Amino acid sequence: MVKVICGAKGSGKTKRIIDAANEAVATAKGHLIFITDTKRYMYDLKREVRFIDSSDYAIAGEDALCGFIKGVVAGGYDNEYVFVDGIARIAGKAIKDMAKFFYMLERVVEMRALKLYITCSCAEEELPDFVKKYL
Repeated sequence: MVKVICGAKGSGKTKRIIDAANEAVATAKGHLIFITDTKRYMYDLKREVRFIDSSDYAIAGEDALCGFIKGVVAGGYDNEYVFVDGIARIAGKAIKDMAKFFYMLERVVEMRALKLYITCSCAEEELPDFVKKYL
C-alpha cells in the first residue's frame, strides 16, 4: 500500500505523517521506519519508530533515494511501515518528474507487503496522474 499526503508548504503534511507513524505503533507487528532530511522531528516520534535523517547520507537524485529506501527495507524482513517526509526535497527533483521513482517503490511495496506513506509539497490538483492513484 502506498499513501501520498500532499498539500502546500505549511499545510501540516509533516504533522499528519508523524501522527500516522505514531498511531501505527499500536497495531504494527513489524518495524516502522521514518525517513526525512532533518533531525527536527526526531523527538516527535514514539521510540518504537526507527528515525533516519537522510541528510547524513548525501542522497543525490531519485535513483539514490530509491536505492536508499530499498537498502533500509532490505535490512530486515520484519519491516512493515515506511514513512518518507518530503520525497521531492530529498531527491532534489519535482514530483512531476519522479514517475520512475513511484514505479520502483510500488514494486518494493508489493514484494515486501509494506505500508508506505509519503509526503510531497504539491496541491492535489497539480499532482501527476501516476501519483493521484495513491491519494
